[in-house]
Amino acid sequence: MSNRSHDILFQLIKSLEKAEKRHFKLYIKRSSAKEDLKIVRLFDAIDKLDEYDEKYLLKKLPGTEKRQLYNLKTHLYKEILASLRLLKSADSIDLQLHEQFDYAHILYKKGLFLQSLKILEKAKEMARTNHKYNFMTQVISLEKRIETLHITRSMQDRAEQLSQEAMEITTRNQTVAQLSNLALQLYSWYTRHGHARNEEDENGVREFLQRNMPKGVWEQKGFYERLYLYQSMSWYAFIRQDFLMYYRYTQKWVDLFHNQRLMIRVETGHYIKGLHNLLNAHFDLRNFKEFEKTLRLFEEFSRTDRVQDHENFRIQAFIYTASAKINQHFMTGTFREGLALVPDIELKLKEYAIFLDSHRVMVINYKIAMLYFGSQDYKTSIDYLQKIIYEDEGLGNDLQCYARLVHLMSHYELGNDSIIESLTKSVYRFMAKLQNLTVVEEGIFQFLKKTWNLSPRQLKPELEKLLQKIKHLEKNRFETRAFAYLDIISWLESKVTGKPMGTIIHEKYLQSKRRFDDEPVIIEPRVFSKN
Repeated sequence: MSNRSHDILFQLIKSLEKAEKRHFKLYIKRSSAKEDLKIVRLFDAIDKLDEYDEKYLLKKLPGTEKRQLYNLKTHLYKEILASLRLLKSADSIDLQLHEQFDYAHILYKKGLFLQSLKILEKAKEMARTNHKYNFMTQVISLEKRIETLHITRSMQDRAEQLSQEAMEITTRNQTVAQLSNLALQLYSWYTRHGHARNEEDENGVREFLQRNMPKGVWEQKGFYERLYLYQSMSWYAFIRQDFLMYYRYTQKWVDLFHNQRLMIRVETGHYIKGLHNLLNAHFDLRNFKEFEKTLRLFEEFSRTDRVQDHENFRIQAFIYTASAKINQHFMTGTFREGLALVPDIELKLKEYAIFLDSHRVMVINYKIAMLYFGSQDYKTSIDYLQKIIYEDEGLGNDLQCYARLVHLMSHYELGNDSIIESLTKSVYRFMAKLQNLTVVEEGIFQFLKKTWNLSPRQLKPELEKLLQKIKHLEKNRFETRAFAYLDIISWLESKVTGKPMGTIIHEKYLQSKRRFDDEPVIIEPRVFSKN
């Protein structure tokens, strides 16, 4: 791994947009001494680098020793953050609130208590409007300090009002903290373990949910209480592979924002993640029309200034819409057409490399590999699968397992008989070690072991046997993981009929589409402001 991902100053400078770089130069030259002009030269030198190179920087700053370079970098890092704080304060509710709090604190230190309280009251009102109750804790704390140490006579019964307000906010924040912890822990469980494999896994997740769910949570009406509750229930349903329940709670998640549209701007990241999960739910249930409707909504929102002007949201939207567009080709069997997406996705992955975590990249690589697998380009599919297999980050056990399984099946399709036997044993051992084998997967391994050297005439009856063996398992909750990562039934049907896998899936799609064409679909227009 290169230093590109290690040096925090390099990462920060490379994340800056043109307007942010221009603002930094103006900020530093307007308010800095000669020593600070030296950090501008350091800034320019790092900005020109493609990879972090300390020797190059020492050459560009003659007379600077290694220890001095460290101090310069630390100073530059702080000044960039200060510049960004000034530039971004009007765009962030959190920054605005903290700015008001800082002003109030300064006035308090100056002994201007009534002015301080006036600003704090305005900050509290802004916090209430935007559901930022966690911020109100420190506001009330400062109010109590002023009232305790300095008799302001600002209003009657102030002590009782502040005490009651503090208790209400503390209780509310405690509930939100418990729910946000629960949502995070369930999501972490999934990224580490994947879907529940059996009753034992499911019981463990259920007990964890029940043990950590705050009392009376279903009666809570606050925005953040509902948001983290719906997230927790979404992850719980997804882990259990209860895709109908998953759909219901992801829809509630998105509807929460549509019912309180101000919060789309306040919590844009959570809204984007909600749309992503709703798309996944429609994909899992094969809700073709609702998938298309939600994808159009997502793409429309992705084009707004709110997303385009913010690198984090823009990257999030790219990853999730790219994933959804590939999924759309999986649902319709149009694998070859889906390959047209790959060049642009590859360019964006390279452009955003320092911002993307390895799990997201692995998921995208797996989806691209499946596009090539479905297009019968098994060699290229293997290339993408190897990127996952050789990744050692301890994430995505399910992904690692299925990357190896599809890698094995690609070699099987290519007729690489010399390695099939040893590769089958290797993949089987890997999955068995993780206790990750379902009945479907066991069936696939048995089939590959028995048939790798059979003639086409001998092979067809074995394919039909395997198809009949696993087709009835499609509705079994603990077996659906196999079908979510790989449409093994369509693959087997393609081998039995001699039709391409894409054709089999497309025929199923057309049949399902005809069945629902007569049902009216109301597409509610969503108008997003430019911001």
